[in-house]
Amino acid sequence: MAWTVTYDLEEFRAAAGGFLRTHPARNTTLLTVVSSLTVAGSDRYGDQPPVYGWWTGGGGAVEGAFLCTPPYPPLLSALSGEAARALARTLARDGGLKVTGVNAGRGTAETFAAAWNGLTGAVSTVEQTHRLYRLDALTPPDPAPPGRPRAATTADRDLLITWYEAFARETGALRGDVARQVDDRLGHDGITIWELDGRPVACAGISRTIADMARVALVYTPPELRGRGYAGAATAAVSGAARAAGTREVLLFTDLDNPTSNALYRRLGYRPLEDHLLLSFSSAERAVPEQGHPS
Repeated sequence: MAWTVTYDLEEFRAAAGGFLRTHPARNTTLLTVVSSLTVAGSDRYGDQPPVYGWWTGGGGAVEGAFLCTPPYPPLLSALSGEAARALARTLARDGGLKVTGVNAGRGTAETFAAAWNGLTGAVSTVEQTHRLYRLDALTPPDPAPPGRPRAATTADRDLLITWYEAFARETGALRGDVARQVDDRLGHDGITIWELDGRPVACAGISRTIADMARVALVYTPPELRGRGYAGAATAAVSGAARAAGTREVLLFTDLDNPTSNALYRRLGYRPLEDHLLLSFSSAERAVPEQGHPS
């Protein structure tokens, strides 16, 4: 039983891709980040090369995985306690990766952090607690707000960059080239706009569909237009379009410190699946990505 660590994305996909796709909902962020790196290149999230790894169990099968795209902290699949502690030892021993924290399901994050703290003396702090939701039966807003949904196009690019930059300022997310991230989503029809009288008033993004799974993210309404139901309508529209296209698992993350968004998504038919923690380590420079990781 051991961790294999590599800088080679294709090697990682060949070794761990099957494991990740076996549980696409619980591995949603790993899958979408790998997809983005495959499409947009290894510098998609930063200038430093990503690091990947997989845990081989006693039977020779892959039973866990991680990736790290600096400056974001390592992103972990669900791991056994043994695998989580072994990963902490592996990363501490290697020394080539600056571990700023960890992003994983609650149990795995806590186990890794305890091991890391024991090895390095670092103190972990909970930066964000996210809840992963899975769409059950979609229940669009009733009554719906005025307006209609439409797919964003390159004609919306400048506006979307402005909105994404505003989202980044509000949340501390979307580090790096925002324009490139907008282009990435436009490249797969991954943004739905809610439009009122020809004017865009909100948007909701969605990841590429991978292993019959897609994740809604980057839902935004300008401050002066909030409280009118546009974000909920955009989210319902993008969720419904994914379902209509045959996507079996439609997911999203919420910040548990935001009761408004959690209540909204429950009304739309999303049901809790599991909680994730984003932890920072005091001995390293903090890096706190949106939703644990942009994708």
